Parts: sequence; structure tokens; C-alpha cells
Amino acid sequence: MPLSLLFSRLEELSSDRPAGPSLSPDELVDILIVEDSVDDAQLTIKALKDVRITNHIHVVRDGAAALDFLFCKGEFAQRKRTERPQIILLDLGLPKVDGIEVLRQIKADSRTRTIPVIVLTVSNRDRDVVASQRLGADAYIVKPVDFQNLSGVTPQLSLQWALLKRAPVVNV
Repeated sequence: MPLSLLFSRLEELSSDRPAGPSLSPDELVDILIVEDSVDDAQLTIKALKDVRITNHIHVVRDGAAALDFLFCKGEFAQRKRTERPQIILLDLGLPKVDGIEVLRQIKADSRTRTIPVIVLTVSNRDRDVVASQRLGADAYIVKPVDFQNLSGVTPQLSLQWALLKRAPVVNV
């Protein structure tokens, strides 16, 4: 699904709301960017903003921090365990714990295995692609990240779900 269609659908979904802000922050899900390069993180955030994604974005700079963030350890021990990101953009070339190991731990844990993971890397080597796919990555983007890269992965992901929280079901 092209991103332009996705955002037109999001606007339709919010059109029955009263005038004012189209979506509250509580209705948007969190995105986790795991990227050691400040420049690459900024380019990724710019690419997201260029396609009008306004979700809350967390950035961590190494694999150990990513795991601490996801599993509420270390400096993130006070974070609520129930507030996990609903999509992860993961670089493979990370300090401390590499991206392949981070992906392995994400997909091995029942609390995080269903979170879509998009691998972002400068590598287009077959072994990295195969390893990422084998471990359960939902998509693979060779950097730099831009609108074309992002729109290319939307068919593999339900970004409508990933960018907008579903309303809770109320039984009457």
C-alpha cells in the first residue's frame, strides 16, 4: 500500500472526530529507532516526517540500550513494561550488541516477538539479508532511508496498525 493511500485512510479514520487536533498522542503508537549514527537517525526521522508520520519516536544509540529499552532494564528500568514500541527500525552495525543479536533477542522473547522490525543498514550483503529474514525481520532497507525506501516496505507491514492504536473493544 503506498504511503499516500495510508495517510488518506488515516485521515478518513479520524474524519468522524470533532474539529481540532486530528489525533491525540494517546492514539499514536511509539516507534523505536536503534541507530548509532546521529546523522542516519536524523535522516530516518526526516523521512518519517516527510510522509507526515507524527508518532512519538524514541532513539537509542546502541544494541545494549535497545535491549534495555525493550525489556525495561538499566537506565530504562522505570519505563512501563506495557508501553512497548509497536515498530522498531533497527540498524545492524551497532556498538555493544550488534543488530543481528538485538533482532534475535526481540524475536526470541514472547513479549516482543510480534513487534514488526525493519532492518536499516548500509549492508546489502546476502548473508545479512538472509540472517535478518531467518530471524524474523519484517523488512530490510538499505540506507539512506528516504520516502522511496519507506514506501517500499509498506506492503509487508500493516503500517496503519503500526501508526494508529486500535480503539479498545467495549462489550455492551
